[in-house]
Order: sequence, then C-alpha cells, then structure tokens
Amino acid sequence: MDFLPEQDEIITLVDEDGNEHDAIIYSIVEFEGKNYAILIPVGEEEEEEEEAEAFVLRIDQDDEEGEILVEIDDEEWEKVKDACMEEMLIEEDDED
Repeated sequence: MDFLPEQDEIITLVDEDGNEHDAIIYSIVEFEGKNYAILIPVGEEEEEEEEAEAFVLRIDQDDEEGEILVEIDDEEWEKVKDACMEEMLIEEDDED
C-alpha cells in the first residue's frame, strides 16, 4: 500500500514507546528530490497557523516498496524548514 496521503488526511503515528498519536497532514513538499510530510498533531490544527506545532517526516520507501515516514536529523530539518519558508514567502508575493 502506498503511503502518499491526501493533504488534510489524519494518520496515526506510533512513537518509540508504542504510544499512538494522531496527526493531520498539513502539506507534502518536495525538496532536493525527496518528499516530506508536514504534520500537525490533532487538536493543534485549530490554533493560529504561526502557533501550531508542526513537525516534518521524510517519506521513504521500505523493503517492500511501500512508503513509510522517517524521522529526520536537525540538519535536514533546517534545510527543509528554510525551503518551506522561502516557498511560503514566494506564494505570499504571488497573491499580492
């Protein structure tokens, strides 16, 4: 089953302790040839966009050629965040 979800779809993530967390897929972005899912924990999506706590996971292929979400390190996070912020600024300029 392919993972690539629709925007605004709710998915359940399981952390390293086995706890389940629901999150909304806010957006899927491409950066340097890889896809990243921007997720917002359920319940926080109603907050102001600037205040909602979002996190980013990379979409990779598993051994069975399905798509999985993978944590990224701080360096990769900074690069993706900067690219997303730049894209958002460009979109805002286009709307004006």
